[in-house]
Amino acid sequence: MTIEINYKNSSFKKPTKNLVLFVDKNFNISGLKKNISNTEFSYISDLLKNSDLKKNLLFFEVNSKKTIFLVSIKEKIEASDIESLGAEFHSYIDYDKKNEYFINPDNINSKFENFLGHFLHGLKLKSYEFNIYKSKKNKKHILINIIGNENKITTKNELRFRAIEKGTFFARDLVSEPPNVLNPKEYANRLLKLRKLGIKVTVYNESQMKNLGMHSLLGVGRGSINESFLVTLEWNGNKKDKKRLYLLSEKVFVLTREVFL
Repeated sequence: MTIEINYKNSSFKKPTKNLVLFVDKNFNISGLKKNISNTEFSYISDLLKNSDLKKNLLFFEVNSKKTIFLVSIKEKIEASDIESLGAEFHSYIDYDKKNEYFINPDNINSKFENFLGHFLHGLKLKSYEFNIYKSKKNKKHILINIIGNENKITTKNELRFRAIEKGTFFARDLVSEPPNVLNPKEYANRLLKLRKLGIKVTVYNESQMKNLGMHSLLGVGRGSINESFLVTLEWNGNKKDKKRLYLLSEKVFVLTREVFL
């Protein structure tokens, strides 16, 4: 599955397809009248009376082409909670046969900075699939349209989220590869590709490791038919290109957190 994020003009009016709206913890929809029709408002109001309001997300099928999603925002919320909401929404669209959705963040009543960015970040992280060796790949393409007046994410935050996503997916690929494919030598070769990003990558073979006194590590490696390798990654910053520094620092951070620890 691939996900495409598209930012619509702020003057874009009520969509006729699937719509995602944000409400408070009590699912109060009084502020959504400008986003949905009177018929939809009455329909959802009636269904909410018998709904489980403890859930984070509720959805209402208005017709065969349109489903309205209500995402509940709790009072005390952290970045991880917001990203979990995005991941939960992905679980719905992954199951659903529809392929286009509209998200209106204008009713987000939260003091948390960049709520929308974290929500989309969680959605995209959840979209990860390791399907390299599958004969039938999931070719579903999802279009997410961001509408409303408060639909912008700063370039700085966009770079940050993109860096974390790329780093996380790279780390997950390494974790998901079978050991007969990702042996120590292949692992080292893949990390060497990070040099093109400006990272200093040093590979130590068995002779070099022996000279460094790494006998315990070498002892573990003797249980395998594959040669042992040790790889170090170094990043000293780039004062001339702050955006590139930010991107790389996030990517290395995720790689370190999810693979090497």
